[in-house]
Amino acid sequence: MKKAFKIIGIVILILIIGLFLTPILFKGSIEKMLKNAANDNVNAQVEWSSLNLSLFRNFPNASVSLEDLSLVNKAPFEGDTLVYAKNFNISMGIMQLFKDEGLSIDEIYLNEAYMNVKVDSLGNANYDIAKSTDVKQEATTKGKESKPFNLNLSHYEINSSRINYLDESGNIFLRLTEFSHSGDGNFEASVFTLKTQTESKVSFDFDGTNYLNANSLVLDADLNIDLENMKFSFLENEAIVNQLPLKFEGYVQTFDDYNDIDIKFSTPSSDFKNFLALIPEAYASNLDGVTTTGDFQLNGIIKGKVDDTYIPTLDISASSDNASFQYPDLPKKVEDISLDIRIQNETGLVEDTYIKFKNVDFRIDQDRFAGSGSVKNLTTNMLVNLKMKGRLNLANLKKAYPVDIEQDLSGILDADITTNFDMNSIEQDAYENVKAQGSMKLSKFDYESPDLAELIHIETATVNFTTNAVQLNSFEMTAGSTDLQMKGDLSNLMGFAFSDKPLQGIFNATSTNFNIADFTVDSEVGNKVNESGNPTTETASTGPEGNADAIKIPDFLDIVLNFNAKTVIYDNLTLKNAKGSLALKNESAILKNVNADIFGGSISLDGKVTTSDVPNFDMKLGLTTIKIVEAFQQMELVKGLAPIAQALNGLASTTIDLNGNLTKDLMPIYTSLAGSALANILSAEVEQGKMPLISNLNSQFKVLNFDKLKVKDLVAKLNFKNGAINADDFDFNLDDVKVDVSGSHSFDNTMNYNLSFNVPAKYFGNEVGGQLAQLSNTDLSQLNVDVPVGLTGTFSNPKIQLTMQNAIKDLTSKIVDAQKEKATNAIKDKIGDEINNLLGGDKKEKDSTKTQQEDVKDVVKDILGDIFKKKKDN
Repeated sequence: MKKAFKIIGIVILILIIGLFLTPILFKGSIEKMLKNAANDNVNAQVEWSSLNLSLFRNFPNASVSLEDLSLVNKAPFEGDTLVYAKNFNISMGIMQLFKDEGLSIDEIYLNEAYMNVKVDSLGNANYDIAKSTDVKQEATTKGKESKPFNLNLSHYEINSSRINYLDESGNIFLRLTEFSHSGDGNFEASVFTLKTQTESKVSFDFDGTNYLNANSLVLDADLNIDLENMKFSFLENEAIVNQLPLKFEGYVQTFDDYNDIDIKFSTPSSDFKNFLALIPEAYASNLDGVTTTGDFQLNGIIKGKVDDTYIPTLDISASSDNASFQYPDLPKKVEDISLDIRIQNETGLVEDTYIKFKNVDFRIDQDRFAGSGSVKNLTTNMLVNLKMKGRLNLANLKKAYPVDIEQDLSGILDADITTNFDMNSIEQDAYENVKAQGSMKLSKFDYESPDLAELIHIETATVNFTTNAVQLNSFEMTAGSTDLQMKGDLSNLMGFAFSDKPLQGIFNATSTNFNIADFTVDSEVGNKVNESGNPTTETASTGPEGNADAIKIPDFLDIVLNFNAKTVIYDNLTLKNAKGSLALKNESAILKNVNADIFGGSISLDGKVTTSDVPNFDMKLGLTTIKIVEAFQQMELVKGLAPIAQALNGLASTTIDLNGNLTKDLMPIYTSLAGSALANILSAEVEQGKMPLISNLNSQFKVLNFDKLKVKDLVAKLNFKNGAINADDFDFNLDDVKVDVSGSHSFDNTMNYNLSFNVPAKYFGNEVGGQLAQLSNTDLSQLNVDVPVGLTGTFSNPKIQLTMQNAIKDLTSKIVDAQKEKATNAIKDKIGDEINNLLGGDKKEKDSTKTQQEDVKDVVKDILGDIFKKKKDN
């Protein structure tokens, strides 16, 4: 007995050792077999990072696991990944490892996979990767066909995976996410029952229209599989789409050139809750506790062949009568619900599919709304016929249905509209073929949002529909301190609503007070300035990148707004009697003939702001007879262009031609600015206390008192490039002091200027003592001295290069020269007088030649004596 136990123990030990050793011994041969199978059967690149063989994972079966399996297409989809799986596991009987003719696979597991299925516009499919029979035979060894695999499946699974299917020729896109699917059946038999379970999120687009968006799908289906006839029939099954239960019956059979489909489906019950379950969960919320009355029926037949020309015929209907529903946490009930919707195709041609909805009616409290219509020729020249009539209290929407609207709505919507048109007319802007009549009115509408500073109240907005246009007959709105009245025409509302075309229109707007701040909210960053009063890098010098969302002019707008406003308030600017035109098109705002009163004068503006790609602007601005102090205090651009204006109190005019890039919040990027400006200071007084530059000049330039000087008729031409403001050489007068200027400064406040002050001599009285007194008033008025001044640093912290000694020395030299010239002229004048007297004297008294000569000698002697005597005295 003990011997028997020993033998049994030894056998068990050998088996255990064999179970451990077998994966090591057979791993290489199995990996080689898999690679040969891939090369012989698949026209694609198959790779995996590692292969593991285990006899314990699925004991008593053996398990082969491939990690990071990928299957990459060759031409015509070269480089596209058809399949990637984090883990691919196959299971087989242990004895399969010892067979010579390959492996018989019993189970397959695909985990965390991504499958990208694609059919291009030419009909090529990226999943068509099986090698032809001839190619396979070439891969066999000397006429002996290899059989690396036999798929005798009994179970398969796909877990936590994602599948994309794109058919470019049919403009179809199907996406399955969170996809898990399993099947059990005897694949060795030609006819067997396959039991399947499927869970997934389904999204479906057809011809550019989204029909399903992450809708939940649960399907438990038993299928009868006939492999000889390639026929797959539904047996017992139940599907749940979102929360809608459905039952199927029928079959799908595949042939070489087409597929044959015959499927019927219906709701297993007639509860109206089934209709609510059709709506995606994100919009319908949880249906637990919802009370309903009435019924809902959904039935469908899909039957016929499917090939390159035909689709199955369709007859799908949804109906309900006298139904209602109420959510448990909401106060209002939706009642008197009637539905009659039908989707049909009787020919099998996709363009003949049409939708009819005879009645779509409901009531909330006393407000009733009804609609009907049809849509035909879905894929060709679609024909649309619509009619809607009724009233909605917008405040009741959120009280009756769990719609996800963050903002509370209020107001009454009245509509009575009938229209019919074809899509070709819409696409070709042939709106004369669009038939429309009726009206829509919105009254007492309130809209409040965290993105708006003030609640928007629309007292009334009335729209009339005609064949040629949609007329906005009245629009009265208030927001905070703002009021707005508007009228106009929309020329293509149908094109905007049904064909993704820009909304086109022309409107005339009036306002007594329009405050931009009523439509904005404060940014966390805000418009900060540094100590010098210039924009910081957070607003002015940063590029398009940043944390804030970019402000975009909507690309769906193509409208012109002619406006007339008595007061417009923008930031700290107040414009009076503003008139002009604003056009919004192609993500751009175009301003034309904009005029307003501002800063005690007037402003004119033409320009363009574009928010597509890199935001930029181009403008022409004119300011006429404005108060310099007000412009500097309220207009950021003036601070950057002319910081010196801070110290001037008076009137000026300017024209500015400027372009450059903008930040995301549409602030100028100063380093990108280019253009020019012509500034004209009509008259202004200098106030030195308002600017360190003037104060420092006043303390160093003692001969002048800048606080008492006046500027008049200053004309300066500036040009901008790479963030610098360059001044063409110009001159101006500070009272009777002429100043020549050249140089530049930048928007960051640094400067490099050369000034030359042509100062009259009278200002240097104390510096040169009594020397000026020796000059006559006439001489004094003609004597000026040039004083050069260099300015660097910043306007708030200037560095001034000024040497008054040189100017005083120059002036002293000029005074000495003037005195010498005066003395010389005096001598010349005296000699001339004496000679004249001598030569032009009385001939009677001096009639002899000798007497004349003696007199001349005496005169010359006296003059020379006087001159030498003066020199000696000096």
